[in-house]
Amino acid sequence: MQKSIVSTIILRQGKAVTSLSDPAPFAGGDPVLLAEDSSNRGADALLLMDQSRGDEEHDLSLTQMRQMARLSDIPMWGAGNISRPEDVKKILYAGCRKAVLNAAKPSNLDMLEEVSKRFGRDKIAVCIAPESDAPLTEQEEKNIRTYAGAVILLKKEEGALSGEWAARFCPDGFGSTSTELLPVTVICLGGQPSANDAADCLRGAGAEGFGCGAYADPSEDLMKLKNELRSRGLEMNTYACAFSWDDLKKGPDGLVPVVVQDYRNEEVLMVAYMNREAYEATVRSGRMTYWSRSRSELWLKGETSGHFQYLKELRIDCDNDTLLARIAQVGAACHTGNRSCFYRAALKEDTPQRNPMKVFEDVYGTIEDRKAHPKEGSYTNYLFEKGIDKILKKCGEEATEIVIAAKNPNPEEIKYEMADFLYHMMVLMVHRDITWDDIAQELANRE
Repeated sequence: MQKSIVSTIILRQGKAVTSLSDPAPFAGGDPVLLAEDSSNRGADALLLMDQSRGDEEHDLSLTQMRQMARLSDIPMWGAGNISRPEDVKKILYAGCRKAVLNAAKPSNLDMLEEVSKRFGRDKIAVCIAPESDAPLTEQEEKNIRTYAGAVILLKKEEGALSGEWAARFCPDGFGSTSTELLPVTVICLGGQPSANDAADCLRGAGAEGFGCGAYADPSEDLMKLKNELRSRGLEMNTYACAFSWDDLKKGPDGLVPVVVQDYRNEEVLMVAYMNREAYEATVRSGRMTYWSRSRSELWLKGETSGHFQYLKELRIDCDNDTLLARIAQVGAACHTGNRSCFYRAALKEDTPQRNPMKVFEDVYGTIEDRKAHPKEGSYTNYLFEKGIDKILKKCGEEATEIVIAAKNPNPEEIKYEMADFLYHMMVLMVHRDITWDDIAQELANRE
């Protein structure tokens, strides 16, 4: 069974806090950025514990979850503020793969069967704190086995975590045969567990994952931890490259060029070079490492600037002599401060843009500029001046025009009306600060 490292983020008043008992904001405090960073650093999943109080604060947490889902590439599990099936729906619609019910709340266990059948067993987990909660009844245990897809065990106190802690709970509480065991993730909410603690826990029966709040700290090297756990015989999600350094054709200087591309929008950011040491360090750590030809030394991109590049995919060309690295870029790739090193045009033919996403982004950018810098006589500014009601009215009118045009056998009319509708929708998007990245990620998250 492949084991998981779970970064845990506790949400309170729009901030990430250090623990359930400590209201102090986490370093940086922005949970959305911490979630994206955890994903880049090698976490396999995110546990989001919503400790907000009141509807307004809870709505803020749900908004932050949606933002995290758009920036993070790993599954999210949402816990906290769940009292009714509608709360489960909100958690799942915010982008979480699982909604986590608290077994200490009788109402949560009472609705377990209902939400499991409504949303799917695989989207429901149950959170249990064996050290502090009252023991479960035989019927409650049976319901969890039947209607939950996973179990999260909470350890709130500091100190070592033994494999026996998970092992004694899973076989005894959830059946004695392997087919009855539910995948279990152990979350330590206090202290900073060592690699030994994580290894001991993950060796427990049924233990699939291990996590703690400390793993959300940007200084924690989660890939290093996973490589350490792998060396101890645990199956971890680490990088395994299909090509070794010896498979590559090197230049006269013994180096291989690397084209670096943003994995989200496919923008080419830079070109660098690798030797064996840089290649193997990149595959091992998940952070782009190069060989600096000017300094004749290994170069971890971002080590001094903080503009790290996190590897998402590595490709090799047909001749085995060039690499394409698709990465998540923090900040700017270029030493000039520009996002891409290719920010200057040497030659450009004046041709219309054909890339659909680029067209959308260009039109969106123009609308955004009109909002920031109004232009006399601009129809876009007219819509902004009239406000949300006028914008919504136009969106409705254009949607109706699409319906009418769709009955016309001439396809040109429907193209025209769809373009009108998309323009007005983009005005609405800019008005409400929604980007095309937001929309694309929302669509990508749907199954």
